[in-house]
Amino acid sequence: MRECAAPRDGQDGTWIGEEIRDAYGALHRMGFAHSVETWNGATLVGGLYGVSIGRMFFGESMFARQPEASKVALAGLVALLRRCDFRMIDCQQNTSHLASMGAHEIDRHSFLRQVDELVSMTPPDWSTLQIELPDA
Repeated sequence: MRECAAPRDGQDGTWIGEEIRDAYGALHRMGFAHSVETWNGATLVGGLYGVSIGRMFFGESMFARQPEASKVALAGLVALLRRCDFRMIDCQQNTSHLASMGAHEIDRHSFLRQVDELVSMTPPDWSTLQIELPDA
């Protein structure tokens, strides 16, 4: 979360302050907030985090310190979520970055119907899940 909150070109600040980090820390300890990290050796180069309820993942923020590092994190998350019968990730923002990876908008009615169904499903046991991608 600290990396997601770090200053970015063209942005004056971040919404990810200490209170938000504390809240997400609590959500993580309760089993709801999760992160995916991309490493190059011993260096953290990208990642993302979000909240999972049932079989629905709500993406919150992502970052990259090396080209494509956040895309690698998202690809790993998608592979993991597919194995666990997640059918949708709420990415909240319609950006060209996310669209380049297949994100698209859906109408509000469809979104709410799917969220209602997916959050009522039994969640996976996150403590047993791992994402491993082959080295590039």
